[in-house]
Amino acid sequence: MTKSELVEMIAEQQEGITRREAEIVMNTILSVIGDALADGDHVELRGFGSFTTKTRNARVGRNPKTGDAVMIPAKIIPHFKPGKDLRERVDNRA
Repeated sequence: MTKSELVEMIAEQQEGITRREAEIVMNTILSVIGDALADGDHVELRGFGSFTTKTRNARVGRNPKTGDAVMIPAKIIPHFKPGKDLRERVDNRA
């Protein structure tokens, strides 16, 4: 599902919300989550999951074309951990 499909579903399922309003809400939510993670905070949505950041250490990788060793710097990456309710819903669906 893409972001635009999600916006369309929200607009269809909620009376009185236009597609444009649903898009504004979706963009605001994603922006706030992204800003919180960039500031080093975590975001927890009960029943859905939590967004945090993790640090990847620097390491030596390989250039797949030449086989030469390449130093990959340390970086901070976003991480999502699904909540219990979401895990159970997905597991029961299979």
